[in-house]
Amino acid sequence: MIKLLEEIRDLQRQHLSNYQEALRNQQESIRLQQAALRRVRVILGFATAALILAVGMLVMIVLRVVARFS
Repeated sequence: MIKLLEEIRDLQRQHLSNYQEALRNQQESIRLQQAALRRVRVILGFATAALILAVGMLVMIVLRVVARFS
C-alpha cells in the first residue's frame, strides 16, 4: 500500500513538473507572438507611409501631365 501511495505521489510530482514546463512553453510562445506582431505593425507602418508617398507622387505626375496638355 505504501509503495502504491509513493508511486501516486511521484506521478503527481511528475505531472506538476510537466504542467509547469508546458506553462513556461506557452508563455514563451505568447512572448514570441507578441514580438512578431510588433514587427509586423512596424513593417505595415512603413509600407503604409511608402504607399501614401507613391500615390502622392503619382497624383502630382498626373496633374502635371494634365496641366501640360490643357
